[in-house]
Amino acid sequence: MSDETVPETGKKKDSMRRGIYILPNLITAASLFAGFYSLVATLNADYKTAAIGIFISAICDGLDGKVARMTGTTSKFGVEFDSLADLVAFGVTPAFLMYAWALKPFGRLGWVAAFLFLICAALRLARFNVQVDTVESKRFIGLPTPASACMVASTVLLFYHFNWPSSYKKLAILGLIYLLAFLNVSNFKYNSFKDPAFIKRQPFGFLLLAVVLLIIIVAEPVVMTFAVLLLYVLSGPVDFVVTWPRRRRLEKAVHKGREVFNREGDAP
Repeated sequence: MSDETVPETGKKKDSMRRGIYILPNLITAASLFAGFYSLVATLNADYKTAAIGIFISAICDGLDGKVARMTGTTSKFGVEFDSLADLVAFGVTPAFLMYAWALKPFGRLGWVAAFLFLICAALRLARFNVQVDTVESKRFIGLPTPASACMVASTVLLFYHFNWPSSYKKLAILGLIYLLAFLNVSNFKYNSFKDPAFIKRQPFGFLLLAVVLLIIIVAEPVVMTFAVLLLYVLSGPVDFVVTWPRRRRLEKAVHKGREVFNREGDAP
């Protein structure tokens, strides 16, 4: 049977035969390369370089999708390739980095924490792939894997910045890994920063605040990067707690409305 006679499969094969888009997939490959190089650096006990590699991978990950949308070169192949690259760069790499850098002394508890981080990152990516067309684009459900990986990397860089040994506050590092793993698969909502309102006109005070923040980041890039990432990681649970009363009122109103509707429906 020829390819042309297969309705759906034939279209996919023809699409692959026509080729793939080079630019966005090349950026994805760069993200994968940075993640792999970070693994190599971890094997060589160069943990600072490994952490920097994760940040480079995150930058490339943010660029490939934007380039694909701007140039109209989005494809199913690109989505799948990006997801596989993310699993390596933001799942395998940070888990291995944390285990080699700080979790090995914990023995079984340490490698279980590293594996939990990896499996939760994989579950987070799988859930994102199946929900991408059903959830609002302004919010992520669960902590994004690039953010959790960068949180790991910024922790390593913070320790190097203050010349702390990896054994310093080991329990806090172990707790951080378990927390990040949980937040990856949680239902907490995180801002995706894809709201068009961010690029529209804003009050003048926003510009001053942005300039001050930029100056602080330039003055202390490692500390501020860690602080900004920590605030983002905690923003999901904090938003859940702050909006809890409003959600409860809304749920009660919906439940009350259903009861009224049911009573009216049962009335003769």
